[in-house]
Amino acid sequence: MAKERGVLKIIWNSFVSSLKPRFARRKLIGEDYFGTKYYEEDIRYSARKRPPRYFIPVNKEDFEQELPAEWEAWLRYRRKEPPTREEIEANYQLAITKKENAAKLLNENRPKNDTTNLPTSSTTQTTPGNFPVYEDMKGFGSDYKPKDSYKK
Repeated sequence: MAKERGVLKIIWNSFVSSLKPRFARRKLIGEDYFGTKYYEEDIRYSARKRPPRYFIPVNKEDFEQELPAEWEAWLRYRRKEPPTREEIEANYQLAITKKENAAKLLNENRPKNDTTNLPTSSTTQTTPGNFPVYEDMKGFGSDYKPKDSYKK
């Protein structure tokens, strides 16, 4: 026979654990190069299987702050172990190298200022969006009359 959970016991344990200070239960896991601190809480008197993970940003008013991919994966439980500082620095250097290479490729493949081969566009448009107009469809729908008299 399965053990029944007491509702009053669950409510009492939740109430008591809510009175305990949170700072005593959280554990600092690491910090990224922006200065954001990442925490994990101890799970006591809870039905949770995984400990809650969260972060505290340096600038609390900036809601669009960028998180490193390694820390975001840890926060969402996609990885068990938090990232090491060496891993974060190596990935940051790789990202900088990729940005520099992309800028070089863009400059190498950018066409020179040769404007002689550019197509000229006419400024007079008779149809919206440069749609083609066919001769057999020019007057289509001009003689339409509704069947009901109130739809004039």
